[in-house]
Amino acid sequence: MNTPDTRTEAATCDVREVLDLVADKWSLYIVSNLSDGPWRFTELKHAVDGISQRMLTVTLRRLQRDGILTCTVHEVMPPNVSYQLTPLGASLLHAAAPLIAWSNGHLTQIAAARTEYDQSLSQSNRTNG
Repeated sequence: MNTPDTRTEAATCDVREVLDLVADKWSLYIVSNLSDGPWRFTELKHAVDGISQRMLTVTLRRLQRDGILTCTVHEVMPPNVSYQLTPLGASLLHAAAPLIAWSNGHLTQIAAARTEYDQSLSQSNRTNG
């Protein structure tokens, strides 16, 4: 029998798992690219700068498993695969859109803050080293 404490712990674990889904390095970037409709694997590979083919495959499979996107195999020569957001994936995109917009709007400020931090850390290391 579940007590209130065990139900809360289980829910917390479930929420952490869902947050892990969207908080990784690639998922939201892939989801945002799929906002305009289906994309082929090679199109995603070119659009998601810096992702390896293996990591794209792993991330797409995980997003598919979690119901965020669907995968359609097109029986043409050569065969190709396309990915599209599900209604659940579209709702994730809607929820994440402000975060994505914030990220895009603050890229230069974040880059400047990183540079300033790295320079101060470097100066500190020279002084203490």
